[in-house]
Amino acid sequence: MPHIAVDAMSGDSGPSVVVLAIRDLVKGHPDVVFHIVGDSSILQAGLARARLQGSPQIVVHHASQVVAMDEAPSQALRGKRDSSMHVAIGLLRDGHVDAVVSAGNTGALMALGKVFLRTIPGIDRPAIAAFLPTTTGRLLALDLGANVDCHPEHLLQFAVMGSILVERVMGLAQPRVGLLNIGSEDIKGNEQVKEAALLLRAAKLNFIGNVEGSDIYRGVADVLVCDGFVGNVALKTSEGLAWMISQELRASYTHGWYGRMAYLVNRPILQRLRRRLDSRQYNGATLLGLNGIVIKSHGNADRFAFACAVEVAITEAKHRLTLRIAEVIQKSLDPAVRNSA
Repeated sequence: MPHIAVDAMSGDSGPSVVVLAIRDLVKGHPDVVFHIVGDSSILQAGLARARLQGSPQIVVHHASQVVAMDEAPSQALRGKRDSSMHVAIGLLRDGHVDAVVSAGNTGALMALGKVFLRTIPGIDRPAIAAFLPTTTGRLLALDLGANVDCHPEHLLQFAVMGSILVERVMGLAQPRVGLLNIGSEDIKGNEQVKEAALLLRAAKLNFIGNVEGSDIYRGVADVLVCDGFVGNVALKTSEGLAWMISQELRASYTHGWYGRMAYLVNRPILQRLRRRLDSRQYNGATLLGLNGIVIKSHGNADRFAFACAVEVAITEAKHRLTLRIAEVIQKSLDPAVRNSA
């Protein structure tokens, strides 16, 4: 029976979204216990309104403080020891839960995870990993912002962890691993990427070579590896382009009677497209490499999006992802790579 800790006080909306998201999940996951962390008086009132008070699937843990979105990670570590984020991570560290979900400060969440959970033996740095839609399904991209500067060995570690996650969660044997680069040719890229490609080819992975930015959404790979600087820029650029396209479509279909008539005709197609590309269903990034499952939700996640992030935690907990990564890392990575800085 998976136990999932939820930081209910973080994010833009806090308990008002979290409690409703949990209500949506309780019926669909009767085998899951949700540990909701935050101000107990606020949480109990919200649970009562949602008719969840007294549910055997709900456990409330009191926390008197909240980590602000603009707060320095050091402050969250030293000055907010009774924050909802701190208490939730503590529950995971002490073995009371199998995963943690938070919509709070990413830097603080990563810092708490590193200090209290540490990394999986053989992994130097955790990476932010999230699924993105493609024309053929979806791919896992990492790192999306945790590590601005990476050594080639770190990219290899990201690839191994990403492959395990995709294999376990998506059920894909030998997932295709691509290295994000400025060209598909072996001679392209900086020294970091070229050396990483050599390591990936030598590893026991289904490495398909370099992948250009224009190929990300074409479904050519199942796992896309890059450093956090490149990954975050690629992700934010994609989000900005998606927003621009939606605005242009809205403007076109609301401009004059012809646009409104065209919208009525195309409405079923547009609704299907919107569902397919709805970023909320991909909410929930894994802080992959920590010695425990920690999921980061968008700070502005609504009820549906936050529930999707919790679903990610449930799935990874059921697949015992951390244990599986630890087992494979010890068997697959060369000791010289495991001990690299």
